[in-house]
Amino acid sequence: MFDALSSALAFIVAISILVAVHEYGHYLVGRLTGMKVLRFSVGFGKPIWMRTGKDPDRTEYCISAIPLGGYVRFLDGREGPIDRADEGRAFNQRPIPARIAVLLAGPAFNFLLAVLIYWALFVAGENVPRPVVGEVAPGSYAAAAGLESGDRILEVGDRRTPDWEAALTTILDRMAADGRVPMTVADADGRERTITIDVGDEKTRLTEPGELFAGLGFKPWSQSSLLGAVTEDGAAFAAGVRVGDRVTAIDDEPVRYFNEIPALVQPRPGETVGVEVERDGRRLTFDVTLDRVERDGQAVGLLGVQAADDPRTVWYFRQYGPVQAVGEAVVRTWNSSVFTVTMLSRMITGDVSIKNISGPINIAQFAGETAQRGLSDYISFLAIVSISLGVLNLLPVPVLDGGQIVYQAVEWAKGSPLSEQAQIVGQQIGILALILLMSFAFYNDIARMLG
Repeated sequence: MFDALSSALAFIVAISILVAVHEYGHYLVGRLTGMKVLRFSVGFGKPIWMRTGKDPDRTEYCISAIPLGGYVRFLDGREGPIDRADEGRAFNQRPIPARIAVLLAGPAFNFLLAVLIYWALFVAGENVPRPVVGEVAPGSYAAAAGLESGDRILEVGDRRTPDWEAALTTILDRMAADGRVPMTVADADGRERTITIDVGDEKTRLTEPGELFAGLGFKPWSQSSLLGAVTEDGAAFAAGVRVGDRVTAIDDEPVRYFNEIPALVQPRPGETVGVEVERDGRRLTFDVTLDRVERDGQAVGLLGVQAADDPRTVWYFRQYGPVQAVGEAVVRTWNSSVFTVTMLSRMITGDVSIKNISGPINIAQFAGETAQRGLSDYISFLAIVSISLGVLNLLPVPVLDGGQIVYQAVEWAKGSPLSEQAQIVGQQIGILALILLMSFAFYNDIARMLG
């Protein structure tokens, strides 16, 4: 119950932030281009808080009851008569370039938010996993291509892959294109070679959520649960855990890899957990009262242990100066935007599974999980969803910003607005398209929940 509530709260906070940023883009550019703003609302439905601005336009600023969207309402001559004092300030009375600028501003601010988030993360620095291969399943596509445990993926196609995010997005992109994934890899001794994973007609199935690694036949490298260090003033040492122990379970939850431990202990600061270890062929269980530390403004639990394998071989600390981080953040946002557009287009052509479409349930679960892991993970999630929101709103669907931009472009080209009937038909088609999209999304969410 608590996880569901925390996920719902994290989702509402995320949506409220992203919608407020999106609508502020419309609002700001509308004001700058001389339009009269009647209302700026975060949320739909009945306002639960409202303030009237002191500006001459007396704009209403409100938070409404349904926190799943928002809107900016401009004065518009199509909705009724306009006072003589406001002539020329209605949305439909402003020049078409100004209207298009207002419509573009919402998605643009979503992309700008992503750039700002990535900039902040790059300046603060972050631990990043290198794309090192773990287990390779015998008889799999990866094994047939010659991929081996311990290989580090240097390039996929002609794109450098310094971390797992770059590697995964590029693998998906190349696989969806023609079923072939060319890679340049290096073994543990640094010897480079080129391999190609060929999945043939299986490419669409392998793009389904959770199928990529299992289908290709390899996993990311994970540190074993063998302990190479136990902090002497930490919780584990005080309970009797020692260097050389292999953690096998925490509160009866099996542990195979070291990176499974944080997920089991971090959400439980100050609590006592049963840590089962293997020592000299024997199974021992210790009651460990976890340390409580502050991380990114949130209390987390710690055991006070480190893996036996040197994490520097797989993880590295990435940090940029304030100026260099700007360019890196723009590139990261651009690459993520292009990847999103590419995947959407390939869903339409059938090269990528439509099971990748996520609805509010799945997004809420991700919001809750990232919020529990800490502030940096949560704002990274915000950046990803903000990019998706920006791309989605640029689609040429009449009820979205992209569709309205098409209307304005047509009016600009023909010298007069589309007929009211044509606009109504377009709106109906747009609403139907969104209903179908949301139906797929909810179906996928429920299917994931049911396994």
